[in-house]
Amino acid sequence: MELDRQQVRELRQGRGWTQQQLAEVAGLSLRTVQRVESLGVGSHETVAALCAVFEVPRERLLAQAPTAPQPAAAPVPLAVQLPLTLAAGMALGSTLTLLALRLLG
Repeated sequence: MELDRQQVRELRQGRGWTQQQLAEVAGLSLRTVQRVESLGVGSHETVAALCAVFEVPRERLLAQAPTAPQPAAAPVPLAVQLPLTLAAGMALGSTLTLLALRLLG
């Protein structure tokens, strides 16, 4: 499982424990604690032991899944932009002309 290694380190240091002390309290090997804090990986049993020792829910120790970057919108081709721009310009021009005629006439 992927763990939030910074969270584990902060919880350990907040209690003033060394990695060896955490390993002993949690019933884990020193190497397991080192692996969790350096690589952010551990078994379900390791997560359960750490949660019990720190008295926190699993969600607090699990790493957040990275959000996938959203793909950029495809650029609109000029062949589509030009007719749309012309149509919008003609509609706006016609509207302004009618408005001016009503105001002046």
